[in-house]
Amino acid sequence: MIQLTTRQLAQVVGGTLAGDGELVLTGPVVTDSRLAEAGSLYVARRGESADGHDFVEAALGNGAVASLAEREVPGTYVLVPDVQEAFARLARWMVDELPDLQVVAVTGSSGKTSTKDLLGQVLAEAGPTIAPIESYNSEVGVPLTVCRIEPTTEYLVAEMGASGPGHIAYLTAIAPPRVGIVLNVGSAHLGGFGSQQGIADTKAAIVEGLPADGLAVLNADDPLVAAMSERVTSGEVQYFSLDADRAVRDESVTAWAEDLALDEAGRARFTVAVRGQGGTERHPVHLRVRGAHMAANALAVLLAVRHVGVDTADAVAALSRAEAISRWRMEVTERPDGVMVINDGYNANPESMRAALTALRDMAHGRRTWAVLAGMLELGPDSAARHREVGRHAAEVGVDVVLVVGDTAAPIGEGVHDVSTAAGQDGPVVISVHDSEEARSVLEDQLVDQDVVLFKSSRDSGMRVLGDQVAGVVA
Repeated sequence: MIQLTTRQLAQVVGGTLAGDGELVLTGPVVTDSRLAEAGSLYVARRGESADGHDFVEAALGNGAVASLAEREVPGTYVLVPDVQEAFARLARWMVDELPDLQVVAVTGSSGKTSTKDLLGQVLAEAGPTIAPIESYNSEVGVPLTVCRIEPTTEYLVAEMGASGPGHIAYLTAIAPPRVGIVLNVGSAHLGGFGSQQGIADTKAAIVEGLPADGLAVLNADDPLVAAMSERVTSGEVQYFSLDADRAVRDESVTAWAEDLALDEAGRARFTVAVRGQGGTERHPVHLRVRGAHMAANALAVLLAVRHVGVDTADAVAALSRAEAISRWRMEVTERPDGVMVINDGYNANPESMRAALTALRDMAHGRRTWAVLAGMLELGPDSAARHREVGRHAAEVGVDVVLVVGDTAAPIGEGVHDVSTAAGQDGPVVISVHDSEEARSVLEDQLVDQDVVLFKSSRDSGMRVLGDQVAGVVA
């Protein structure tokens, strides 16, 4: 982090210094007392299930120098009316301390984390880069990421998520982007927005306040995203597309994929075409991350990094070297008995469910496929219909066995039967169970050599854990 004293901290956040006077903060900023180390600042947030003030002493014991707090606590602390707002002010101050810092921010209903992983790796080859760990994309995760920057940092990648109106605007006020990427507008957290247009309105904030030399990177294949160009009042707009025919028809598309195919491991390879003043450049790309949908994320990354000074050829080469980093995103384990486990269980919405099911088909190469699917949460009153649509897609792509876990996911089975009935023939086998334990029992009994099994659900529905168990990652 950028070093400062506790007295400076109090000035930055508008608080009052209490305790042992002026000390120097040299370690990381943390919100988890267990992660504190020598020189840390501990941010005593009040969470949904715990009050961080109760863990100040533990943070000090692990080496923290001081705390941000809303009431008297042990040790040295800066007293503020609202810890979260003070935390946000601290992060914004750090950004402002580095006027040459290039902030690249990404949002979307799905694919944010995989894209920020690609961004982080490509930019790291160009200069000192800070990117989020895991899915640090909230009002906590973004300032935690920002507070890791150092005086030498050249690039900051910010992943920005939203579960309700105004969330993206709040995050861009903490880390104002020079480049804002919008991948897609789907149905994630639909219950918190009321409509997909509500989701689009919230996500558009990432491109609304760009500087004059800024860039909005928009998905031409998603009408709600493409329409965000009307919200860009300053800076440039560039579009990416997986539809080469669209790019031929529409000269506003800057980057697109030609001859997109998957290798035997389900990794995209294609020719990236980039339109510029001197004509159209073309470069071969062979990604190391899985799924055809990752090609769109790679195109977005390419446009973003070019704008902050990375040479196109260098960026393409770095994309071809970039690895999957974050867990539970199309994470593949080949068991000794020949079963392939695809754990994509970090989170889910209808769009990411369909992409994962398509990837399952593409990666199987004729092997028997299982889709182990549990509930997608926060979809609002259309939840049952959205789950049913996922079942239809599972049948349409030819999944062999659909294992439906839990009551929320039950309509998935109905969707599978919809397609089978309409076709007048047998479709995927549907097995419905109440919970993960029952699902694990079915899989232990019925998985055989060479089966390919996908695990997918919202985080709190637990398929990532079951996937780890079946893969042998955990007992």
